[in-house]
Amino acid sequence: MSSPADLVLRERVPETWFVEVVRTWAFARRNVIMARRNVFFVFELAFWPGVAMLSHGLLTRFLALDAKMTAFILIGTVALSTVQVCQLDVAYAVLFDIWSKSMKHQFLTPIGIRHMAVGSWLVGVARGVTVFALMAVIGSWAFGFDFVGGGPGSLALFLLGCCLCSLIIGLFVCSLVLLFGTRAETSAWAAVNFTVMFSGIYYPVSVLPGWAQVVAAGIPLTYFLDACRQGYGFEAQFTHAWLKGFALTGLYVVLAHWALASAITRSRGTGLLLKLSE
Repeated sequence: MSSPADLVLRERVPETWFVEVVRTWAFARRNVIMARRNVFFVFELAFWPGVAMLSHGLLTRFLALDAKMTAFILIGTVALSTVQVCQLDVAYAVLFDIWSKSMKHQFLTPIGIRHMAVGSWLVGVARGVTVFALMAVIGSWAFGFDFVGGGPGSLALFLLGCCLCSLIIGLFVCSLVLLFGTRAETSAWAAVNFTVMFSGIYYPVSVLPGWAQVVAAGIPLTYFLDACRQGYGFEAQFTHAWLKGFALTGLYVVLAHWALASAITRSRGTGLLLKLSE
């Protein structure tokens, strides 16, 4: 039986670019097909993000917030919806197989974790960018919020950071599901809310208790939000926020990859992989 180290080592074995692309595209294609068959796809992509933008935008009007504070709140709204939608596609890489009782068949195929993760993540990025565009249109039209106020470069880095955070969360969700079975399905929706609660989604992390600020300092999204808001005139909470955010992201991507490899090995050993299949 393969150990986590064996699985990670296999990830490093080079394949031809054509094989790599085909295997990665297979997972991307599967997520697209499954999403089109899901009646709730429209709700994930348009309804809930649209409701979030309108409700939070109206809240800023009710509280008579100025343009600067409105930007603070709506940046958090965009981050939450973008990360939520994008990470779901990564989590679906495992959840779709659990729901269809075909988990063991996926891991009998000659694919690596990188194919599953990157293929699903690319679809999530496309959906996340679509959600951002929708919310930008609503925010600009209804509340006059300029989503490029911090500059196009800052916006691009912010979206990239949100999507990479989604990859990390999605991989950890896949690991939990493979370790604990269907009992961990709710983590696909709870993990994002837990993360954003500590990252200062609607408030500066300075208002959090001391222990919570320590937790926030270990979350990449905290730095991406802080760096993006600096472009709108807010005082920096952290120095070199972009650098710290992407450095933590790189570390967590490696850890999430290792965690998923370990979870696959353990589920094979405990027999859970077969129990999640027919």
